[in-house]
Amino acid sequence: MNRIPSSELIINDDGSIFHLHLKPHQIADTILLVGDPGRVAMLAAYFDRIDCRAENREFVSVTGAFRGRPLTALSTGIGTDNIDIVVNELDALANIDFETRTVKPQHRTLTLLRLGTSGALQADIAVGDLVFSDISIGFDGLLNFYARRNDVCLPDYEAAFVEHMHWNPQLAAPYFIPASDRLAALFAGDTIRGITISAPGFYGPQGRVLRLPLADAQMNDRIEQFSFRDRRITNFEMESSALAGLAKLLGHEAGTICCIIANRVTKTALPDYHAHVRRMVEMALEKL
Repeated sequence: MNRIPSSELIINDDGSIFHLHLKPHQIADTILLVGDPGRVAMLAAYFDRIDCRAENREFVSVTGAFRGRPLTALSTGIGTDNIDIVVNELDALANIDFETRTVKPQHRTLTLLRLGTSGALQADIAVGDLVFSDISIGFDGLLNFYARRNDVCLPDYEAAFVEHMHWNPQLAAPYFIPASDRLAALFAGDTIRGITISAPGFYGPQGRVLRLPLADAQMNDRIEQFSFRDRRITNFEMESSALAGLAKLLGHEAGTICCIIANRVTKTALPDYHAHVRRMVEMALEKL
């Protein structure tokens, strides 16, 4: 089998992977992903036991068990670029032999559930609601760098969206990627079924104006009006597309649940949203 060079798979002197500082035996099959490193401690407080902790930059992790089931809580920081690091390194921990630097013959499937916050793009989605990203739209272009991108994406949605938006060719080609069917079904009764945009920034890419004008001032209006197969776009965030896309390409189960903390249409927001995030976490732990 092909040996992966050290320049491509960087292993630290202690045997841990480069960014996450985790060793292969230190991750569970079910991994809860949060953006905020501080939220890992909140998740870990629900665990029955703690087996290991690791920390490097924005990547903080705790592995233990909840009601006897092994779980890992891991922070990703903000953005799809960080998700590229996290998902590839988690897959390497699960499916690459660090001694031989070769892919293991038997695939290990991980369940990756992101628990995040988001802004709604429809007036009838209230702050405090929970949205499951049944489909994610990548404005970031990350998945376009990988082979077989078209095998996992939804080309009919993409074509309809590009036409509706009069898509600017200077922007990355948007991709539409479905979440894990199993996770979508698991959380169907407790969340709103959503189509979520992952933006490559918080301000201009999500239509916010401070001192810089937008290239397309009507972008959010057109997003709000988009409809295809009786589906509409529900919310903005910054990670779900890369998570769903990379997981599908690598053979893992992934999904995103977001607590709505602002509504971009009604101009409302939740200044103190922590109780709603805790409700989301408790629901996810119960379902898993």
